[in-house]
Amino acid sequence: MTQHVCFIGLGSNLGESSAQLRRALRDIDALPGTRLLACSSFYRSAPIGFLDQPDFVNAVAKIATALTPQALLAALLNIEHQHGRERMFHNAPRTLDLDVLLYDDLQFHEQGLTVPHPQMHRRAFVLLPLLEIAPDCVISGIGTALFVMQNCLDQVLEKLAD
Repeated sequence: MTQHVCFIGLGSNLGESSAQLRRALRDIDALPGTRLLACSSFYRSAPIGFLDQPDFVNAVAKIATALTPQALLAALLNIEHQHGRERMFHNAPRTLDLDVLLYDDLQFHEQGLTVPHPQMHRRAFVLLPLLEIAPDCVISGIGTALFVMQNCLDQVLEKLAD
């Protein structure tokens, strides 16, 4: 069974966000053919897009999985649903948001799934946690995460205590 290295973005801004992320990490680790390899610290960040909502708690997880990109996305969407995620409108507040950021060095686009995640190189709340667990990470078609982080230095993050 071939194992693929993937990075998953996690976010929450409704309910007990840190606890929500910890539960989601356990759920991801329990997926078939999948194991959690590393998780960043948790970071507080301001919302993007729709601003009239609570701050987010974000993290990035590194996993090994035998799931295809599509099966991984379906599993993550199911975990979101189990955690009470409702999609009321774009950038709405959410109990849990799980995004496939990177899947090996794959560049892939189909309806509902683009890898690398199309906005990840513009978001400090993805790049800083990613760099914490994968300092040499390269975003296929973009460049190193460290390089693109230079364009996000105006975005304020607060590292939360463990």
